[in-house]
Amino acid sequence: MLTRPEENLIKIYENSFRKNWDFEAVTDFGTSNTLTYAQLAENIAKLHVLFDRVGVQQGDKVAVMGKNNANWVTTYLATVTYGAVIVPILQDFKANDAIHIINHSESKLLFITDLIWENIDVEQVPNLQAVISLNTMDLIITGLPKTQAVDKMTIEELFAEKYPSGFNRDDVQYVERSNAELASINYTSGTTGFSKGVMTPANALAGNIVFGLNTKLVWPGCRHVAFLPLAHAYGCAFDFLACLAAGGHTYLIGRTPSPKILMKAFADVKPTVILSVPLILEKIYKKMIQPQISKKPVSWVLKMPLLDKVVLNKIRETLMNAFGGEFSQIIIGGAPLNAEVEAFLRRIKFPISVGYGMTETAPLISFTPWTEFRSQSCGQVLKGFMDARIANPDADGVGEIQVRGENVMAGYYKNEQATAESFTEDGWLRTGDLGIIDEDGFIYIKGRCKTMLLGPSGQNIYPEEIEAKINNMPYVLESLVLQKDTRLVALVCPDFEAVDADHLAQDQLEVIMEENRKLVNAELAAYEQINEVRVYTHEFEKTPKKSIKRFLYEA
Repeated sequence: MLTRPEENLIKIYENSFRKNWDFEAVTDFGTSNTLTYAQLAENIAKLHVLFDRVGVQQGDKVAVMGKNNANWVTTYLATVTYGAVIVPILQDFKANDAIHIINHSESKLLFITDLIWENIDVEQVPNLQAVISLNTMDLIITGLPKTQAVDKMTIEELFAEKYPSGFNRDDVQYVERSNAELASINYTSGTTGFSKGVMTPANALAGNIVFGLNTKLVWPGCRHVAFLPLAHAYGCAFDFLACLAAGGHTYLIGRTPSPKILMKAFADVKPTVILSVPLILEKIYKKMIQPQISKKPVSWVLKMPLLDKVVLNKIRETLMNAFGGEFSQIIIGGAPLNAEVEAFLRRIKFPISVGYGMTETAPLISFTPWTEFRSQSCGQVLKGFMDARIANPDADGVGEIQVRGENVMAGYYKNEQATAESFTEDGWLRTGDLGIIDEDGFIYIKGRCKTMLLGPSGQNIYPEEIEAKINNMPYVLESLVLQKDTRLVALVCPDFEAVDADHLAQDQLEVIMEENRKLVNAELAAYEQINEVRVYTHEFEKTPKKSIKRFLYEA
């Protein structure tokens, strides 16, 4: 089913611009650049003039590649409200990958950061009709035929001709386009090494936006800090699309979100909802909380029923203030949160929840507000938007999670085989994730179909669950659990910052890792035992979305 007519994706923004005309919409954090909804709408209208000038048609593809900034937001919304198809490219993609995506998507226009463009050979992207700088929004001189007839002055003149009395809220009138039409193509950066273009219809984007509005993840005047890349479906959907649909204010972090930058942004902006990934909270726990609660005086106090409340309340207050102190909840996405970290945060009543989704569902499949959240789950399947089932469950009820509903993609662009393989005969999307669903619709992830290992007697082993335990051990940054014959081997990348701080020699580190292995094994079943730990001296290679490229490593 499609969303209701009043929930048409393009109409959502047409109405939001008119309604919130005088309010602030986006800010490039750390700069003086802030756009009101009126200014954002005017910049969008100027891009529509450009699109007309270079011959962009409805359904044509427009690619955007660069850091989070107001121009990136303008490009995305201008493309969608024009009736064209946006192709967001993660800025961490290498030049060859970006070239492939530009060509494969048949993009006619490219908006790109100057520094990234320097690494792209214009002769390798022959279908482009114009290239525009995301730094200045000026045309980059490339010798492209259509570029020669357009420059910034020309656009300004054409815009003045079109709106001789100035641009006002009544001029915000966008194209009529069904929610069934394609709105974006997001290229995955999976751990298998194969990138596919996810075709997202407008309905899937609208479904996520409407869910965010209905569940009060966004509201008029809300404040979001967008530090996750907007080219990623998670950050794009809620820090940007839903926030601006609601009449909120998005602060865009265009630099690598170091703890220092994030803490300043949280302190200055005081966001109302925070989207994060597990890594950030897990690092805070390991660096700030774990050392404190491990000290003998504190650990003793935490065992005393009355005194522990005082300590826990103090820790909670410190954490709340570190994130700005005015947020309703922190929503974790992208991967499960470490069980120990989650348990402690719930013990201090810290407002966290974990959602589940994928690029193919733009992105949400399940979510529950923190007050109703169940430990180690990924929330409830979105009621009224999505359905989920477990296919071929084993004796423990674990099977592949399959979904259908409002948020599901239309398929993979120009890849009929991959599309056919991703859907069941009766129309359910295969997520590739293994898990269970309880009687109330809460999803519990166990691992990936492609990464599941078989124990010596055919038992299912989920390496991600073991890795989560290893990663919480002393001096561990990240790990990979692999299988060699019937033995399990853990590749461990140490936390060299902590190693250096404590002046540990190599032989001492190896002793600690062996002790970690024994401690982890004490928590595991006999068929899950780690037989060997190997210290890996470099961080594992990752996708632009920071998932380990597991296919590159073997035991």
